[in-house]
Amino acid sequence: MQTLRTPEDRFRDLPDFPYTPKYSEISDGDGGVLRVAWIDEGPPDADPVLLLHGEPSWSFLYRRMIPVLTAAGHRVICPDLVGFGRSDKPARIDNHSYARHVEWMRALAFDVLDLTGVTLVGQDWGGLIGLRLAAEHPDRFAHIVVANTGLPTGDIPMPEIWWQFRIAIQNLPTIDVGRFVAAGCRRPVSDAVRAAYDAPFPDDTYCAGPRAMPGLVPTTPDDPAAAANKSAWKALSASETPMLVAFSDSDPITGAMAGIFRREMRGAQGIEHPVITDAGHFLQEDAGEELAAAIVTFLRDHPDSD
Repeated sequence: MQTLRTPEDRFRDLPDFPYTPKYSEISDGDGGVLRVAWIDEGPPDADPVLLLHGEPSWSFLYRRMIPVLTAAGHRVICPDLVGFGRSDKPARIDNHSYARHVEWMRALAFDVLDLTGVTLVGQDWGGLIGLRLAAEHPDRFAHIVVANTGLPTGDIPMPEIWWQFRIAIQNLPTIDVGRFVAAGCRRPVSDAVRAAYDAPFPDDTYCAGPRAMPGLVPTTPDDPAAAANKSAWKALSASETPMLVAFSDSDPITGAMAGIFRREMRGAQGIEHPVITDAGHFLQEDAGEELAAAIVTFLRDHPDSD
C-alpha cells in the first residue's frame, strides 16, 4: 500500500492547538505499516475519553473541548483517522474500506494504547467507526457519547444534502477541506481556522481519504458493511452502557438520528440529553466548549460502576 505523510511544517502555528502528537505504527492490513498520530492529554491514570473525528476533519476539530475535559480530570485520547491529520495517508481510494478503518482504530486504541474504561465521543465518521468498536468490544467501554453521527445499515435513505456532498467531494478536481468544514458550521470560521483544516492536505494526491469516505457509508442493505452495522446496532440497543445523545440543533445530515438514538438505545434511557444550540454538523467547531461541558456533566452524573 503506497502511503503519503504530510510534512510537519504544514502543522506549524495552528490556532489554539498547542498539543504535541504521539505516533505509533500499526499494520495496514496489506503487508505494510501505517504511522498513526494521536493526542494524549490530561492525567495519565484517569479513564480515557476517546475523541473520534469524522470526514473531512482531523483532531484539530476537538481543540476547544480538550481543555474542558482535562480540567475536569479526564484523560483525552484524540487520534487522527488514517488518511487524515498527521496520520499516514493511503494514496488510493480503494485502499480505504469501512472494515479497515474500524480495524485501524481498534489496533491503536487496544493493541497500542490498551485503553479500558473508555468514554467514546463520536461525531460523523467518528461515530460510524467508534460505535462499531463499542459494540464489538463492550468490555472496553464505560460510556458512549453520540454527537451528530449514526450507524447506517442501508435501510434508511440518506438525506439529499448528503448525496450532494458525496457527489461534490468525489468529483471536484480539488478539495477545499476548510471550505467544506466551514459550510458545515453555523458560526463564522476564520481564515486561519480554515487553513488549519487544509493543513493535512498539501495537494490533491493526499486526499484519497476524504474522497473515499462518503462512498463507504452503507446506503443499501447489501453494502459490504451493512451486516456488521446491523449486528452492532442490535448489540448497542440492548447494552446498558450509559449513552449521551448530544446532537446540535442545525445538522441537516444526521439530525434525524438524535431521536432514534434516544428512543432505541437502552443505555440512553433515563438520561437528560442536551441539544447544542446554534451549531451545525461540526458542532465541535461551533460549540466545542458547550459539548465538552455536557460530557463532563454526563460523566459526573453517571460514574463508572466498576
